[in-house]
Amino acid sequence: MIAANIESHLQQVRARIQAACARAGRPPEQVALIAVSKKQPAEAIRAAYRFGQRAFGESYVQEALDKMALLADLDIEWHFIGRVQANKTRQIATHFDWVHSLADPAHARRLSEQRPADAPPLKVCLEVNLSGESSKDGIDPAAVADLLDVCETLPGLRVRGLMTLPAPAEDEAVRRQPFEALRNLRDRLATPARPLSDLSMGMSDDLEAAILEGATFVRIGTAIFGPRPYN
Repeated sequence: MIAANIESHLQQVRARIQAACARAGRPPEQVALIAVSKKQPAEAIRAAYRFGQRAFGESYVQEALDKMALLADLDIEWHFIGRVQANKTRQIATHFDWVHSLADPAHARRLSEQRPADAPPLKVCLEVNLSGESSKDGIDPAAVADLLDVCETLPGLRVRGLMTLPAPAEDEAVRRQPFEALRNLRDRLATPARPLSDLSMGMSDDLEAAILEGATFVRIGTAIFGPRPYN
């Protein structure tokens, strides 16, 4: 039953992505789907993989490492989307392909230093706090340029773009505002040498608004796997 539900849900999410891309006049291959599998069992990830999903997002390092061991036979692209902690940077740098939540120059240096020499640079997005709420992770938009400059000196990292996690909103026009702000920030900071081509934004409830404003990654959990089992 889990597998059948996941197959159906993946089809529905992919259809939503295609429809949003059609509205935006964008080819659907410009938007990559990250299946947010935190708090979901390894067998749910394996089921999603069976139906063509390859990129999975995790927020808790030890939980992710346990699942990576169980799924080592699969060529999964692992995305770290949770809060980066200094005591976890070595494990993140060693085991993940992407980090979407980099927001601290000290963490950037640690991730670069701890990236294995035989691995390609760790692909990262800088998390931007557009609302200014102290309870939210991410850096102030005014600080993004300085963090980009730091990251450019670090051989173990490659900054690919920006990420944000806005507050929920009911109206699509309101939902689009922070995504538009992130895109505009990216456009101001991008250069030919540093195109910042990726925008990681949009989740189960607002992926359409994010795609209309240029998202290249949408991070979808509940709409694929259902509610997370927290106990």
